[in-house]
Amino acid sequence: MAAAIVCSDLSFSWPDGTPVFSHLATSFGPGRTGLIGVNGSGKSTLLRLIAGELHPGSGAVRVEGDVGYLPQAVTLGTHAAVSDLLGITAARAALHAIEAGQPGEDAFAAVDGDWDVEERARAWLDRLGLGSLGLDDPVRQLSGGETILVCLAALFLRRPAVLLLDEPTNNLDLDARRRLYDAVASWTGVMVIVSHDRELLGRVDQVAEVYGNAVRFYGGNLAAYEEMLAAEQAAAERTVNAAAADVRRQRRDLIEAQVKQATRDRQGRRLAASGSLPRIVAHARKTHAQESAGRSHELHTERLAAARDRLTDAEEALRDDKEIRVDLPATAVPAGRTVLTLTGLTSTWHPAVAFDLAGPEALGELIVRGPERIALVGPNGAGKTTLLNAIAGLAPLPGVTVRLGVPAGYLPQRLDILDDSLSVVDNVRAAAPAATVNEVRASLARFLFRGERADHPAGSLSGGERFRAVLAALLLARPAPQLLLLDEPTNNLDLASVRQLVRALEAYRGALVVASHDVPFLGSAGITRWLRLDRGTGLTAIDPM
Repeated sequence: MAAAIVCSDLSFSWPDGTPVFSHLATSFGPGRTGLIGVNGSGKSTLLRLIAGELHPGSGAVRVEGDVGYLPQAVTLGTHAAVSDLLGITAARAALHAIEAGQPGEDAFAAVDGDWDVEERARAWLDRLGLGSLGLDDPVRQLSGGETILVCLAALFLRRPAVLLLDEPTNNLDLDARRRLYDAVASWTGVMVIVSHDRELLGRVDQVAEVYGNAVRFYGGNLAAYEEMLAAEQAAAERTVNAAAADVRRQRRDLIEAQVKQATRDRQGRRLAASGSLPRIVAHARKTHAQESAGRSHELHTERLAAARDRLTDAEEALRDDKEIRVDLPATAVPAGRTVLTLTGLTSTWHPAVAFDLAGPEALGELIVRGPERIALVGPNGAGKTTLLNAIAGLAPLPGVTVRLGVPAGYLPQRLDILDDSLSVVDNVRAAAPAATVNEVRASLARFLFRGERADHPAGSLSGGERFRAVLAALLLARPAPQLLLLDEPTNNLDLASVRQLVRALEAYRGALVVASHDVPFLGSAGITRWLRLDRGTGLTAIDPM
């Protein structure tokens, strides 16, 4: 079957002149394609170009069939109903008019033969875990995750020829994610998914990576992509090593040729000075020697330049996926030390969270000791962020007592702990005022901020850079945080940034409480205890996911 999406000679720049794509050529065919790449590589921009929300500066985008598009940020009218979000309000009104015997002249056209649209809509809502919603319920009452799921139900209900999803699992709790995974796995049309969700990317048919103004395709899911990329990079590293050895050899040969020529030149000058040769013969020899030396130097120089070109080509094929390498001994906590004590958890401490006081499994008290690593899971709206804010001292909860036994650090979802007007160095110094500038710079180098990069204002950083700067400010603070609170830390992070976070947590030696729906990340974070927070039943201990 022919490709459903074709991008030809596509170029696009933002109004300020920042280029995103230049003469890009790519296409997407039937099946599920996971579109990946580092933050800022242009993934979301490419989806918007395909969806027609943006227009290329040059080139063209051709799409066979209608397009359904789910953006990262959904903008809704304040008075919209679930039916409006599903796109079936007009059809429902026409159906009701026909059933009441009062059809207008356009009623049958509005129905367009879709007589069971309400039943199908409710079926999709139920399939995505939204069976309790009414079609006339106002959208303003929905949570962020519920809104995303209703938008997804609208797309699945319409069944467009091409479906574009941009980070569809953001703001979805674990149960909602699993229902989405099942819906995606059953899709038989053309689907392009921008995502950093490893489980979702494990269900695609192929991976397309935006890298270096090109889109490269790898057959299979994310695990297959990573295996192929690792093999490619191993081969590229061998090529770089061989090319570097060739450059060293050519440089050595050039130096040896120059030394030999210098020796011959000295011998020729001594012979000419001795007067043992006729002047005409000496001149001829000198001319020949100069020509021979010129040809030799030119040959060796060309060989060295060619070797350097091969090394440059080889290095371009080698990824520069640097990893954070940091040691954090000051964060260590002895095994028996009480890090955190929470009491009063079965009280009604949040307007939307009324815990069942009679629940036999509900935890009325939470004690964290030593370097425990606790995963806090549960549905959206259960109060996980509220609880973390209380532990961090940002918003006390009625009836709940928080006692911290060690310094704590908090990473909120919005990564808003930096002062955008200050440099990376100054942001870290603000968190560690006793540290010298040299100490801060040495530590920042391990977070990949080297040289002048550490002097850039926080407001100018890319998404991945900002995340590393936030991590640095959090983990390098003095006193060092021996309890770390993380709220959905992998939301909107590219795969490289998630790996960097995992690397930093491997070096962290304190206690950890992390609220997350990202099961693969939690599996790599060394979790020792799993807790679930639910409306009505409160905080309960559960088995690993």
